[in-house]
Amino acid sequence: MAATQQKKKSPRNPELIRGVGKYSRSRIYHKRGLWAIKAKNGGAFPRHDKKPAAAAAVEKPPKFYPADDVKKPLVNKHKPKPAKLRASITPGTVLIILAGRFKGKRVVFLKQLPSGLLLVTGPFKINGVPLRRVNQAYVIGTSTKVDVSGVNVDKIDDKYFGKQAEKKKTKTEGEFFESEKEEKKVIPQEKKDEQKAVDAALIKAIEAVPDLKAYLGARFSLKAGMKPHELVF
Repeated sequence: MAATQQKKKSPRNPELIRGVGKYSRSRIYHKRGLWAIKAKNGGAFPRHDKKPAAAAAVEKPPKFYPADDVKKPLVNKHKPKPAKLRASITPGTVLIILAGRFKGKRVVFLKQLPSGLLLVTGPFKINGVPLRRVNQAYVIGTSTKVDVSGVNVDKIDDKYFGKQAEKKKTKTEGEFFESEKEEKKVIPQEKKDEQKAVDAALIKAIEAVPDLKAYLGARFSLKAGMKPHELVF
């Protein structure tokens, strides 16, 4: 066992007591042979010049992180696909809107837009619902259908509902305090003409079915004693 064990190297300056070495600093200087190195180099230690840094040096990451989190936008490479249309919703199906400004209104489904939203209309002359986009999660499909083969909505897409960017005008002191006199939003004439064209073709198909015009004009609501899960739409 003794032969296999490695001998421990004794320190060059063993301690007599903790913190006090056996040899002085000058003695260690001669013991290490530093005087011979100086003598070979003209009385000074040799200096080694640093190698020139590479042209394309790789930047090392910082040792410490910043105290505040710096928010960086996440890159979303996933292209969302439009939601799959429910089997109960087909062009011409009468839908009941469950939320929003026209909650409880009955509308006619025209087509599904590229974004996945549903293009619906009242029509506007019957119940006041214009051409509008609705999420299918907020509608109930009914068994009532309207013939929409004569309605042309090929020009209407998601860009049709986009808002036009308006330039911000700096208000004077007088205009700032006149907040009561607000300008009404003007609907473009193109959208008015498109709404009239859709309503004209759709109302002809609605008037051909008895009581359908009154059905679309009535608002849907639940009364006391009615059980929604037992209703047949």
